[in-house]
Amino acid sequence: MLKLILSPLLIAVVSMAGRKWGSTVSGWFLGFPLTSAPISIVIALQHGPEFAAASAAGLLGGQASVCVFCLVYGYTALRFGWLVSAVAGLAAFFAAIFVLNLLPLTLPLAFGIILATVVIVFRLLPKKGGEFKEVVMPGWDLPLRMLLAAVFVYLVTGFAAALGPQLSGLVAPFPVFGLIMSIFIHKQNGSAAALQHFRSYVSASAGYAFFFLIVGLGLPTLGIGLTYLLATAAIICLNGLTLYFLQKKPTAIG
Repeated sequence: MLKLILSPLLIAVVSMAGRKWGSTVSGWFLGFPLTSAPISIVIALQHGPEFAAASAAGLLGGQASVCVFCLVYGYTALRFGWLVSAVAGLAAFFAAIFVLNLLPLTLPLAFGIILATVVIVFRLLPKKGGEFKEVVMPGWDLPLRMLLAAVFVYLVTGFAAALGPQLSGLVAPFPVFGLIMSIFIHKQNGSAAALQHFRSYVSASAGYAFFFLIVGLGLPTLGIGLTYLLATAAIICLNGLTLYFLQKKPTAIG
C-alpha cells in the first residue's frame, strides 16, 4: 500500500502546489524526499532497519547527483529546449552516480558531499536568464506523474536487495518527478522559470541531507517509527526556514 499510494499522493500535492504558487514552491517541495523517504521506509520494513540505515549514505549521494542534474539542466536550458536539456541533465546524474558508487560511501562522507554540492551548485546556477511564459497546465499530466511515482517506488524497492544498500540508495533519488516537472515548467513557462525551480530545488536539498543523516544514525538504535518521526520534524523545520529566505529575497532565485 505504501508503494502504490504514498508517493503518488505526495507528487500530486507538489504538482498542485506548483500550479498555485509557482516554480519556486514546486522546486522547494521537490527538495523533500518524496520518493526517497517512502523507498527508505519500505526498505526498512522489508529488509530491516540496519539495511535501510546502510542505504542512507547512498541516498545522500544520490541527492547530490540530483543537484548535479539541476546544474547541467539549468545551464543547458539557457541555449536549448527541454529535450536536449533533459538528456544532458540525466547524463550528468548517472555520471555522478557512477563516480560516487566507486567510493566506499560512509554516512559522514556522504553527508559532507551533499552539503558541499548544495552550496557549490546553488552558487553556480544562473540567477537570471531566458524568458517567462504563462501557459495553462494540461489536466492529464497529474495522473501521469502519480502513475510514474508508484511504478518507480515499486521497482526500486523490489530490486533493493539485488542492488545492495549503497547502490539502491544512490538510485532511489532519481529525479523522475523533478525531471517531469522541470520539463513541463521549461516547456510551458520558459527557461527563467526552470532556473527558479532549480535554485529552490537545490536549496531544499540541505534539509534532505539532515533527514537521511538522522535516518542513518537513528534506525539501528531508535527503531523505525521514532527515527522517521525525528527526521521528518527536522526537515520540516529546516526547509521551512529555507522557504522563508527564498521568498524574503526573491532576487536570489532569479
